[in-house]
Amino acid sequence: MWAIARTELKKNIQDKGLWFWTFVLPIVFIVGFVTVFSGDESTSQQEIVTQIIPGYTIMFAFFIMISMVIAFVKDRERGMVARIASTPVPIKNYFLGKWLPFMIIVLIQITVLFGFGIVVYDLPMGDPLALILLSIMLAFIVTGWGMAMAVLVKTENMGIALTQVIALGGALLGGLWMPIEIMPDLVQNLSKALPQYWALDGYKEILLEDGVIGDVWLHSLFLFAAGGIGGLIAYFAYPRFLRQSRS
Repeated sequence: MWAIARTELKKNIQDKGLWFWTFVLPIVFIVGFVTVFSGDESTSQQEIVTQIIPGYTIMFAFFIMISMVIAFVKDRERGMVARIASTPVPIKNYFLGKWLPFMIIVLIQITVLFGFGIVVYDLPMGDPLALILLSIMLAFIVTGWGMAMAVLVKTENMGIALTQVIALGGALLGGLWMPIEIMPDLVQNLSKALPQYWALDGYKEILLEDGVIGDVWLHSLFLFAAGGIGGLIAYFAYPRFLRQSRS
């Protein structure tokens, strides 16, 4: 497991495109949208940054699924999956080895983007323990869903397209682009079924309302459950994924 994790982490560190999508582009979006909406005198600067910075952090966290799809599909096409299956390495070790590096990358991404917000825009930090818990759960959901998608899709392009639907569609309906309160009632009701809504609402509870772990336990539980479902789908879809692997 650890050998797989080290190899995967090393490959991702060397992938300049991943770092662009993970850090550079989110910061560009944050700076651009904070600049645009700072001219709105009806909304305070604190409300603007606590909507935009967590919102775009959550949205871009979901794009890690593209990298996960590419990693799994390449393993399948190169016969790596078949070779690993012929060894005594348990399935769970393969999944854990592939999953851990992406989990670490998402947590670093969240830390960097929130740190940028704190330094540049004086983003309120809130309770550190609550932030850590919610951030771990956010990383868990996006990587859990990433694993599920990676073993289900047939091609990289299909995975990229589905990731865009999940990331951008979830951002729109989950209130990441604009406050959910100003949306139609139907959208507000639909949004409560999305992890993006629960992640953003949890961050706003911590940052704006000085929430602690007890205030975001339901948000964390929802994200954990959704991520766990993704992991289970990946586990049970593995035999099909293995049959598609080149020998």
